[in-house]
Formats: sequence, C-alpha cells, structure tokens
Amino acid sequence: MSLMDSPSSISSCNYRFNVFSSFHGPNVRKTLLSHMRKQFNFNGITMFDDQGIERSEEIVPSLKKAIKESRISIVILSKKYALSRWCLDELVEILKCKEVMGHIVMTIFYGVEPSDVRKQTGEFGFHFNETCAHRTDEDKQNWSKALKDVGNIAGEDFLRWLVFILRAY
Repeated sequence: MSLMDSPSSISSCNYRFNVFSSFHGPNVRKTLLSHMRKQFNFNGITMFDDQGIERSEEIVPSLKKAIKESRISIVILSKKYALSRWCLDELVEILKCKEVMGHIVMTIFYGVEPSDVRKQTGEFGFHFNETCAHRTDEDKQNWSKALKDVGNIAGEDFLRWLVFILRAY
C-alpha cells in the first residue's frame, strides 16, 4: 500500500492517526519529516505530531498511545537514531504493535545502511553502544532485536529515493 493512496484507503474509525513517525534529531525533523508532514497534510493523511504533546502530559505514555492509535509507523533510521533510548523504546513498542495488532511498519534509511542497523555496526553501531553503556542487558537485547527486525523490513534508501524523484521531474 502506498502512503499516497487516498486517505480513506488507510483511515479507520479505530485509528486516530494514519501515520506515526519515529526519528531522531532536529536535522530529520526540519528536513525530511517537515516535507513528509506537509505532503501528508495536503493529501488528508493525519500524522501524529509530538510537538502537540501538552506540557503537563507525560511523554512516554503519550507516545505509546499515539503509536497504538496509528495505522502505520514510519521509522526514519539515521546514523544518530540509536543515540536515543527514547527512539529505541519507541521502536520496541512499534514492533509490538506490528506483531499484536497488525500495525504497518515502513522504514526509511536516511544516510545509514540497513546492514549497519541490523548488525549495529559502523557509526550507527557506535552510537548504539554509547546508548547501551549504562543500560541493562535486557534493554540492550530488546533494542538489538528490534533493530535487527526493523533493519530486515524492506525500506527506502533516502538518497536513492531522492535521486529517483528528482529524475522524474
């Protein structure tokens, strides 16, 4: 299913959002994600916006609720994604929803190779090991399995995708 299908084809009365995005960093938020959000809004596709979490709300429960209330999660894997335990915890929750609820998970490899995500190697692996340094073995195992699983989901390589789009025009 393409995200550019009509909104009614991916909406459901059971879902508050069509799309939940998992990403790390202001560079992703201000570039790729802002363009995706603009295009989705133009096409009537609702996307959870973490900027909308009220200041008095707890963040983790709000994010978990948003994941469960979304039909699709788009995981934007950048070199620094694994620097954030928040992102890694989100990813574990996203994959639980995929298994239990049939949640659709799509991936975008944003400047990182899928094999580095799967194996936690290269710069991605370096950042993953930094995040794991003061965490439990259970956290590390859960995160490592989630990264292996999400790295095995056929996704889009952002640079190849961008070249394809630019050539189309």
